[in-house]
Amino acid sequence: MPNIDTKAPDLGDFSKLPIIDHFVKQGDAHAQGASLECDLLVLGGGPGGYSAAFRAADLGLKTIIVERHPTLGGICLNVGCIPSKALLHVASVIEEAGHLESCGVRFKAPAIDLDKLRAHKDGIVKKLTDGLAGMAKGRKVLHLQGEGQFIDPHQIEVTAASGKSIRVEFRQAIIAAGSHAVKLPFMPTDARVIDSTGALALTSIPKKMLVIGGGIIGLEMATVYSTLGARVTVAELGSALMPGTDRDLVKVWEKKNAARFDRVLLNTSVAAAETKAESIEVTYSGGEKEAFGLVLVAVGRMPNGKAIAAEKAGVAVTERGFIEVDHQQRTNVAHIFAIGDIAGNPMLAHKAVHEGHVAAEVAAGMKSAFDALQIPGVAYTYPEIAWAGQTEEALKAKGRIFQKAVFPWAASGRAIANGAEEGFTKLLFDTETHRILGGGIVGTHAGDLIGEICLAIEMGAEAADIGKTIHPHPTLCESIGMAAEAAEGICTDLPTARKKA
Repeated sequence: MPNIDTKAPDLGDFSKLPIIDHFVKQGDAHAQGASLECDLLVLGGGPGGYSAAFRAADLGLKTIIVERHPTLGGICLNVGCIPSKALLHVASVIEEAGHLESCGVRFKAPAIDLDKLRAHKDGIVKKLTDGLAGMAKGRKVLHLQGEGQFIDPHQIEVTAASGKSIRVEFRQAIIAAGSHAVKLPFMPTDARVIDSTGALALTSIPKKMLVIGGGIIGLEMATVYSTLGARVTVAELGSALMPGTDRDLVKVWEKKNAARFDRVLLNTSVAAAETKAESIEVTYSGGEKEAFGLVLVAVGRMPNGKAIAAEKAGVAVTERGFIEVDHQQRTNVAHIFAIGDIAGNPMLAHKAVHEGHVAAEVAAGMKSAFDALQIPGVAYTYPEIAWAGQTEEALKAKGRIFQKAVFPWAASGRAIANGAEEGFTKLLFDTETHRILGGGIVGTHAGDLIGEICLAIEMGAEAADIGKTIHPHPTLCESIGMAAEAAEGICTDLPTARKKA
């Protein structure tokens, strides 16, 4: 790009940002008024976006992140994954303390100080966002706070909350603009009707709460609020909770949580809602009415592809707002990449991070590709549910022949000692190659345990590889090795399997 001498641009609200001089444009006839320039522009500062930006900076690219939040981390860190896990940890400790009475240890009923609980949650978020700010500064990655929209294939306009804007010219870009919670158009505008962000604000604990949507986000928030004292009803449009998760895993959770809910309404939608003085009155699809002090709408998320003027850059966006990419995360415009929620399901932070690394490396000239064999999922409920690779239901739907091996935690000394014997570990193997295809765990710390199964799938491990790996005893992780031994018919911690006639 040929440079010409021009007057320094007016940077307005952005002029006091650290290291901004590193990105100020000296003048370019092609720029048509751009104020800043960079090698790589990352639109969105969530886990995928900041990971992409940091990787690109490490590879020598002059990088700018555009993020509407004042801190990096996006929805996940600021008002999603991290604060929800902080609250779920507190809920889990309360649940476990209540179970100790049968062991001879009795606690008084917990007294909840919402102000301190919110401060605890916010403190965790601040510690992490401060850490990200420090890492960005150390890498000379500039964070422009504002809404970004494309102007053309090489320029984007960033508008601050004050309304002032600045243009950035980029050689390459990564779209990491994420998703937003789906709203139900008939729900009234009322402080007592919330989405997941509102739920995490934890302004009050109602006596009665309705969760619309029986997916993971809704059930995680139901876990928090019910543990803190609310009586919860769940209304799910489909025929099962946690759709897409194997039923045998979910059944354990359902049995454990039967007393948590007033009602679980399957095949039920909310048709209408009305604001009352003391409540929100909803009407179910069958005509029944019920009043609640708080209503959480958790019916899914939609990608933000329609909100960034991608068409001005020539980037194709589907009707639903997704941006299709190839195995290198490239869009139909070769120098523009897309990652995370906006690049397709599953909408998970850990998927976005790995896609972000790939996009940054390709932008820097490396031969990288996203070719994951598995993307794990976790429901951080009580107990937790985690899975990786192919699910049992998916394999059956494909008509694929496979071997299932299960190790019940009722045979695990550690699980029994922990009062967690309702759980189990399940592994799925190819009957010909004996390689692992997938696996699932339900029980305490399932999300921490699933990592071994993830690695086994990526490494193409056979049942014997896993079963002959010495696991520490007594632990919950040894249930993975024992499930593999069960597949081989050599598990001595289970009754002898009956021989087929």
